[in-house]
Amino acid sequence: MIIWLASYPKSGNTWLRSLLASYYFSSEGNFSFNLLRNIDQFPAPKYFKDVIDWIEKPEDYSKFWVQKQIEINKDKKLRFFKTHSAMCKINEKPFTDSKNTLGAVYILRDPRNLITSLSNHFQLNLEESLDFMTTEKKVLIEKENSKFKAFVPIFSWKFHLKSWSENRSFKTILIRYEDLTNETFYTFRKIVQFIDELTKNGRKFNKEKAKRVILNCDFKKLQKLEQENGFPEAMTKKNSREKIKFFNLGKQNNYKKILGEDLINKMNNLFQEELIKYKYE
Repeated sequence: MIIWLASYPKSGNTWLRSLLASYYFSSEGNFSFNLLRNIDQFPAPKYFKDVIDWIEKPEDYSKFWVQKQIEINKDKKLRFFKTHSAMCKINEKPFTDSKNTLGAVYILRDPRNLITSLSNHFQLNLEESLDFMTTEKKVLIEKENSKFKAFVPIFSWKFHLKSWSENRSFKTILIRYEDLTNETFYTFRKIVQFIDELTKNGRKFNKEKAKRVILNCDFKKLQKLEQENGFPEAMTKKNSREKIKFFNLGKQNNYKKILGEDLINKMNNLFQEELIKYKYE
């Protein structure tokens, strides 16, 4: 069965994935980027190689989402998957269902801080990034030659958040990125206990290992690892082979110091309901 680590892009999913990979897939709480192989991404091209000839348009991938999850779950092992997909249906085909999913951890980030990370990652200016976040049917498409290799429906930031937070098909815990940043140990313990209750593995929370995990997955250490070894999931700049920094600002990403007053006011109005509901205002 699958446990999803779900989020809108650039919300801290890879940091959470690093913490969980270190806790569940290392003996002592050590960390290297190789550990991330234990928490794969879905949808990803490698799971759809045998059906790519059936894909005439990007949304055709939705026909195979659940089928591929059934195949993944055949060995009845627990698996974590990172996803940026909205919890949605395309042509009446659901992204997942309760037969294939055990639960989900959804990580939420203040959209006013998210926008600067999004801008860096996708090489957009801030206005373009806001348009990205508010486009109702926004999808990420990867194409190679004449073949569509990937299709991820993220939709708008508002829809994405609502689709996972209001889902009742399986248990979902919502975690604010800011809480994981400011109260890392407490928030991480909450996530691990949620996962262990879902899996009924009978484990007790390993306090000392968790402390080592948090130390080894410190954002500055991840930045250093990327600087020294590169990060395989980092995107390449347009018209260049240079990689874009994946672990970019971290705690230094403070919208009040980066965004202009007009953009802040605009975002406050656009996202007022969510900012209040999730105690950002």
